[in-house]
Amino acid sequence: MRTSSSTRDLARRRRPALAVTAFAACAALIAGCSDGGGDGSGSGAGADGKITLRIGTFGSFGYDDKNGAKLYAEYEKLNPHVEIVESNVADGQKYWDTLKLRLSRNSGLADIQAVEVGYIAEATGSTLAGKWVDLSKTGGADTSAFLDWKIKQATTADGKVIGLGTDIGPMAICYNKDLFAKAKLPTDREQVARLWAGDWAKFVTAGKTYQRNAPAGTAFHDSASGLFNAVLSSQPQQYADAEGNLAWEESPGVRKAWGLAVDAARSGITAKLRQFDEKGTWNAGFKNSRFATVACPSWMTGIIKDQAGPANQGKWDIAAPPVAGNWGGSFLAVPKAGKHTEEAAKLAAWLTAPAQHAKVFGVNGNIPSTKDTLASDAVQNAKIPYFGDTPVGKIYSSAAAGITPAPVSRYDGQVKTFVTDNGILDIEQRGTSPEAAWNNVKKLVDDKIVQ
Repeated sequence: MRTSSSTRDLARRRRPALAVTAFAACAALIAGCSDGGGDGSGSGAGADGKITLRIGTFGSFGYDDKNGAKLYAEYEKLNPHVEIVESNVADGQKYWDTLKLRLSRNSGLADIQAVEVGYIAEATGSTLAGKWVDLSKTGGADTSAFLDWKIKQATTADGKVIGLGTDIGPMAICYNKDLFAKAKLPTDREQVARLWAGDWAKFVTAGKTYQRNAPAGTAFHDSASGLFNAVLSSQPQQYADAEGNLAWEESPGVRKAWGLAVDAARSGITAKLRQFDEKGTWNAGFKNSRFATVACPSWMTGIIKDQAGPANQGKWDIAAPPVAGNWGGSFLAVPKAGKHTEEAAKLAAWLTAPAQHAKVFGVNGNIPSTKDTLASDAVQNAKIPYFGDTPVGKIYSSAAAGITPAPVSRYDGQVKTFVTDNGILDIEQRGTSPEAAWNNVKKLVDDKIVQ
């Protein structure tokens, strides 16, 4: 995912990873700190020999039995002694803050914890590397099945694999056909893609064209921060240099993404929303058709389906992005301090196996990180019912083929939060000047990150 946070950008993204923030997050995320926290209460084997495996996630992983691929129910049927309980939160940054606090205490941990790609370098770094089970030796996972660069991201300096890849985040643009038609823009996905082919600056230009005929109360794009993340995802250098050292301020990719996001914010083509906000305002924007486009890594299709809801089925379509990129993608990791590490490792291996990747993609649109699944007919020819006859598999597998992963530093997730929430969002919602906003971000990085 996602990360979202993700990060599902998502998942994965909101505040500096400080102990005080993590305490606040624990207070705010009641579900994540109690029944979903994996603290062992109720997790021991019962008189009937059953155990409860707890999974901590963020964003939309597509495993659940309500809106996902029903993998938990399938695994429980195959393993009658296991009950699976998932704790899921929307805010990937708060999730990570809380997870780091629990890792430092070796308590309160779920049996499986999702880790977004923006934090995987920190998870494999010297401070946290020893906190995880080596999944190349426990659980029976076939680590060779994953994309080489994906498994490398989750490998420590001494060769331990601490996370198994869930998805990757090849980029597209999702757009509301009804709003495009009302704004006198084409609705055919190939014609739409030609509006911005080859250049994210053309995407901003298309937004200005939309805005001239925009239906009342709508904007072209959901969020300037979302645009920043999308543009940056297509750049060969992002927050880190080739050696994996933080180099955000001098990065051509960051400068390019910042410039286009600022242009979008100040031109009034965004709905000025904060993605994954706790109040659900961004989620409601899908249901209420407040914006016509959203930068759409593959995991975003599941969010659109869930948030736009049945009333908007058939209104959303997917077009190729201006430039190929990868935004997000996550891993499943097993903390050593969990209650059932061997059983958790088996479940993590099963959830991330090629067969399960294909099932999740068919329901939720998360593009697999396993080689054979990505190349399979099941993915290449897949469609998602919510998006009608859109060739979702072809669009995203084609985008995935163009991915060249950028180097990642251990601070990427934190810097992303500072840039988007304390920089671009201030410009977009509060009218802060770009110069002042940039300086605010720089001060936060200098104050909060010790390299």
